[in-house]
Amino acid sequence: MPRSQPQRFGDLEPSRWPGERLGLPEQGPRSVARIGRRLLGIMIDWGIAMLISLLFAPYASQTYSWVNIVVFVVMQVLFIPTIGGSIGHRIVGLRVVPIAGGWVGPWRPILRTLLLALVIPVLVWDSDQRGFHDKIAGTVLVRA
Repeated sequence: MPRSQPQRFGDLEPSRWPGERLGLPEQGPRSVARIGRRLLGIMIDWGIAMLISLLFAPYASQTYSWVNIVVFVVMQVLFIPTIGGSIGHRIVGLRVVPIAGGWVGPWRPILRTLLLALVIPVLVWDSDQRGFHDKIAGTVLVRA
């Protein structure tokens, strides 16, 4: 009886759309968020963080830069588990959901946001258009 060989990574057929391997639809609600909405959402979040940071530090100072990052991180960690995404995500019609289903909980947003703040994990994507920060946290950004 011949033994079956384990599949190698390169042997996998390409998915027909982002999220297919995750069981997500090609388009519409619960489909993987595309780059345009992602960028617009993060720009909205960063803009809000900049405005809030002005309350604590003068613009263009080193203190302002650090306050801005802290405000951005706090917003992400606070809003992802409570309203399903950041303010920017929700405005553009996106949600952060765990791959396993259920509530995203507190630890996923913390881990996801810390990696997001490092920027580099965001630039590393897989075939499902999930950034490294989402893969490590076990989440996916989907259309609401």
